[in-house]
Amino acid sequence: MRWKVGRVKITKVVELETVGSTRFILPLATNEEIRKLPWLIPDFATEEGRLKMSIHALVVETPSHRIVVDTGLGNDKEGRSVPTWNNRQSPFLETLTDAGFPPDSIDTVLCTHLHVDHVGWNTRLVGGQWVPTFANARYVFGKTEYEHWRDHSHEPDKAAVFDDSVKPIVDAGKAELIPSDHKLCDEISLIPTPGHSPGHMSVLIRSEGEEGLLTGDVAHHPCQMAHLDWSSTADSDPVQSTATRRQLFSRFADRPTLVIGGHYNAGRIQRDGDAFKFVL
Repeated sequence: MRWKVGRVKITKVVELETVGSTRFILPLATNEEIRKLPWLIPDFATEEGRLKMSIHALVVETPSHRIVVDTGLGNDKEGRSVPTWNNRQSPFLETLTDAGFPPDSIDTVLCTHLHVDHVGWNTRLVGGQWVPTFANARYVFGKTEYEHWRDHSHEPDKAAVFDDSVKPIVDAGKAELIPSDHKLCDEISLIPTPGHSPGHMSVLIRSEGEEGLLTGDVAHHPCQMAHLDWSSTADSDPVQSTATRRQLFSRFADRPTLVIGGHYNAGRIQRDGDAFKFVL
């Protein structure tokens, strides 16, 4: 899927799509509750109330940069908490290349945060070593986010992600640690959106009077626009994540801003009573 914001092009490259099986991440999003939100159906949920989600990368092309925002799960990774995420052998790089983006053509990798499903293709396994997948790119990590996981990846699954998908980038001298409100280039700036993780960032795109927002995991699914307090089980601070959702969605509601989620397709945010809904 492709979109445009002024002169900026955005392409979604899918690694994995799911229908249902999302209760582990959004336990309050039961089928019954989702059916009470008819605006989700059929684009974001099925008639039965099962959520539609994906793990994907977003390629952002500006006049001067070719940026990959978030890099999915990756292949050959071990120690993941979700069994089907271990030792994957997906054709993601071939799909990326077929879409017109061979890895060597990428000059920037931007991770909104450093969770398992957003950093996996930072690296690939070559000769038993983890090496940067995007050999010509600088990798942009939030300084707050990086320092948190550097110092707090004590659980085995967190340590595995840091050791195979983050640390090798730093060791290769390719990481650039930035403040959460950094301006990446003329068209791309970052917005601090903590709560899902300590240093989570969203991506604001502005070009030729048009505006786009890549939310990352501020919300895993548009149902969280209607239920701001439906925090993900992966949120490090559910109170903060709820406040961040309200603040971010309030800022961009009822504007022509193209909004693309870290796990869902594009739409626009509308106010709906005390909360919001997502419309195409």
